[in-house]
Amino acid sequence: MRHIDEQYTRTPFYGVLRMTAWLRKEGHPVNPKRVRRLMRLMGLEAIYPKPRLSVPHPEHQVFPYLLRGVAVTRPDQVWCSDITYIRLRQGFLYLVAIMDWYSRYVLSWSLSPTLDVEFCLDALERAFHMGQMAPWIFNTDQGSQFTSARWTKILADQGVKISMDGRGRALDNVFVERLWRSLKYEAVYLSEYESVREARAGIHTYLRFYNEQRLHQSLNYKTPREIYLGQTS
Repeated sequence: MRHIDEQYTRTPFYGVLRMTAWLRKEGHPVNPKRVRRLMRLMGLEAIYPKPRLSVPHPEHQVFPYLLRGVAVTRPDQVWCSDITYIRLRQGFLYLVAIMDWYSRYVLSWSLSPTLDVEFCLDALERAFHMGQMAPWIFNTDQGSQFTSARWTKILADQGVKISMDGRGRALDNVFVERLWRSLKYEAVYLSEYESVREARAGIHTYLRFYNEQRLHQSLNYKTPREIYLGQTS
C-alpha cells in the first residue's frame, strides 16, 4: 500500500493493470485482484488526479460548479475543501483541509480514521473561526460529506454560495490537489508516521510551515499567510 500510494501520487492515471505491471517491475509478485482490492481500500481510482475518497450519495442534492469564468481576486472570495488518504506504518487515516483559494492559506484541517461527516464539520466550524470573514463561494467535489444536509446547512446559514466540481473534473479543485502533493512529498513520505498522534503532530508542523514559511512561486515567492492577511513584507 505504501508503494501504491507513492506511485499513485506520481501517476494518478494508473489503473489496476498499470499499477500491477509497475509493482511487478519493482519486484513485487502481485496479481490484479490484490491490487484492485488494495486500491479500493485506499479509495484510489485511475483517471482522477486525486483519491476518490468522497463518494456521492444518491439522495443528496448536488450543486452546480460556480467558478467557471470567475476571476478570484481577493482572500475570502472562494474557499475550497477536499479529503485525502494519509498512510501510517500500520493503517491509514483521512485528512480534510479547508483552503482559501486566492492565497492558498489553509484555514483548518482535521484527521479521522473513517470517512464520516463529523471530521469535515469540525474543520468547517474551525475555518469560520479562523477566517477573516465567510467566503462568497465554497467549492468542493460531490462527495457525500459535502452534499450532506448538515454541511450545506452550515454554509447556507452563513450566506455562502455552494459550488461543486463536475464529475471527472478534478482540476476544478486544483489548488487543494497541489497541497496534497506537497504535503505527501515534503512530509508524509519522509516521516513514516507510527500513530494517529504522530501523524497529527507531523501534519500540524508541516501545514504551519506551508502557511507561514514555505515560499510559493505562484504567489510571487510570498507565503499564503502574507497573502491572506494582506501583508507586504
